[in-house]
Amino acid sequence: MVYSLAASTLTVAAPIGCDASSAEGAEAARRPSDVLVSGADEEMLVLEVTEANRVVVRLPRVEVGQGVTTAVAMMIAEELDARLADVDIPLADARTEGNQFTGGSSSVRSLYGPARELAAMARAKLVTAAARRWRLPAWTLRTWGTRVIAPDGRTATFGSLTASAARIDRPAVSSRPKPASRHRVIGRPTTRIDARDIVTGKATYAGDLTVAGAKPTVVARPPTLGGKVVAVDDRAARAMPGVHAVVKVAGGVAVVAETFHHAFQARDALRITWAPGPLASLSDAAIRSRLRAAVPVPAAPPRGSAQVEGEFEFAFVSHAPMEVLTAVADVRAGRAEIWFSSQTPMDARDTIASAVGLPSSKVRVHVLRGGGSFGRRLNHDAAIEAALISKAARRPVKLMWSRADDIRHGRMRPASHHRIRASHARGRVVAFTHMMASVSESYEGQRLSAQGGVTPAAVRAAAPLPSDSGLYNFGPVSEDSGSVELAIPLGAWRSVDSGTMRTAEEIVVDEVARSLGQDPVAFRRTTLRNKAVRAVLDKAAAAGDWGRTLPTGQAQGVAVHEEYGSCVACLVEIDATDPKNPRVTKVVMAADVGTAVNPSGLEAQLMGTAIDGISTVLQAGLHIDRGAVRESSYADFRYARQRHAPLHFEAHILPSRGEPGGAGELGVPAAAGAVANAYARATGTKPRRFPLDF
Repeated sequence: MVYSLAASTLTVAAPIGCDASSAEGAEAARRPSDVLVSGADEEMLVLEVTEANRVVVRLPRVEVGQGVTTAVAMMIAEELDARLADVDIPLADARTEGNQFTGGSSSVRSLYGPARELAAMARAKLVTAAARRWRLPAWTLRTWGTRVIAPDGRTATFGSLTASAARIDRPAVSSRPKPASRHRVIGRPTTRIDARDIVTGKATYAGDLTVAGAKPTVVARPPTLGGKVVAVDDRAARAMPGVHAVVKVAGGVAVVAETFHHAFQARDALRITWAPGPLASLSDAAIRSRLRAAVPVPAAPPRGSAQVEGEFEFAFVSHAPMEVLTAVADVRAGRAEIWFSSQTPMDARDTIASAVGLPSSKVRVHVLRGGGSFGRRLNHDAAIEAALISKAARRPVKLMWSRADDIRHGRMRPASHHRIRASHARGRVVAFTHMMASVSESYEGQRLSAQGGVTPAAVRAAAPLPSDSGLYNFGPVSEDSGSVELAIPLGAWRSVDSGTMRTAEEIVVDEVARSLGQDPVAFRRTTLRNKAVRAVLDKAAAAGDWGRTLPTGQAQGVAVHEEYGSCVACLVEIDATDPKNPRVTKVVMAADVGTAVNPSGLEAQLMGTAIDGISTVLQAGLHIDRGAVRESSYADFRYARQRHAPLHFEAHILPSRGEPGGAGELGVPAAAGAVANAYARATGTKPRRFPLDF
């Protein structure tokens, strides 16, 4: 349903998740006076046309570089016939009801219907208002460029019609969204609406904010995960110029100062005695051993079958978004106000309120754009810590976690161990078993990570991983999992479980093809269940010239994945002439995501997942040494840089008029699997531990 809101300008709202097919006349059940503006957008997507001819939609999602603001602006511009430059998509503050979850590749899917529904209804009202003003039949009018246009050439801006349009109960023209055949914005490659602001520095992140009285703040943290302060001598730090406060917090000792330079200097002047954390006796080898032992034992394979088996290890991985975690907090006796980038602002507000001892109604969370996330901003550790420091210091603070803070004490993708067995007989797979174990966060680990945020399990529930039985015709598929509880702060990392599970499975699919004497692409084509997956595989194989002759030490690899109502295939070429320094030279990806609202944005997402696959398979992971994370920056957490990027990348978007599927996380498993398979073919090895340089 689309509702009119009581306002002096045209304002319409739709519950997020409404059916896009229920458009025309849907709002007749309520008159404008039935719904008030105040609080009405708590569970809705709200569109307002202002007198300044701006179209404003306050988005209940966060922009972290994935381009959701551009995609929603395109949906609105399409149905309103507005100029994209006239559409503003600010981010909504934390609400008290509704859905503000940004994750699980769900944003475009959940907003596609409501956004178009809203804009179509607004357009119908604006046309009706113009028809009444000009005393013309509404059907003779058209819209274009944020204006209504009459047959005789007269025009009226939407802004000039907004007040009269707000009083219209039943439009005189259809309010149904356009059919895909009439789309002129949706489906066209489009530059991001915030691109100029980003490259010119105009875009505002948490670190750019100037909040009255908020002083730069950093925290001295223990050398091991979960280490505790035994004693602190802060006399030298307090005596340094520019220092306003030194505060003990759960994660260490905070310094509030006039500038970050002063804060870091004073932090380094603190003399702290630390007690070791609960994992001080534990390192990688022991963790891997525990994981291996926790993998469930599979049932016996079918009689008369041959086995292709593999055990795979995946290391911990940091999110390491380019923008370090930053939060501004102003906590007073009866209220609190927090500014930061959050994928889960409603949960953040409630958790912060509990931490500082206030009712949720007294805590206001302002959502800011984030400079990358990959799942990291599902959790709000930094915001909780900033609020507690502000309360203890009795002043507003701007807390920044350094890169080392986040890599050594922040969230990470859990390490995991996988045992896969494919049973084949008479030239086909007759059973497939995938048993795995991963590190799970113990209660102590949750406490150490400030109790804030969404778990990987919660993200899986929001976007469940389909069983592999839906992808390949492999007979009975068995899956089971175990876990090892450790006091390590974990978080949902881009593609969550799929990034490891499906990567390992695609490696085994290649090895099964080899065991049966078949080409990896041909084998997949004969065993894939879904025609759409087969189509993206065919496209990637053709565009990437699968099977072409390459020099010794170089090879191609391929992998596919299906999730979020979408599917993708990836073809990779790798130069592993030096096996210790392999270089991916070419990546070709093909995807079917239903309606691709912005093909340029989708291509960028696929490119990002290709870099994720290259990084996590070849070189980027975290080591645990006696309870401490060894890595501390991009210098040793070796995520792919320009010199590791493929020399050639191309993405092919298969045409579709279906509803949009998810895309943000889709490409990670296919890219990672293709990189691993290319390396295996180039070197004649069977890679089992990732990243390879561990």
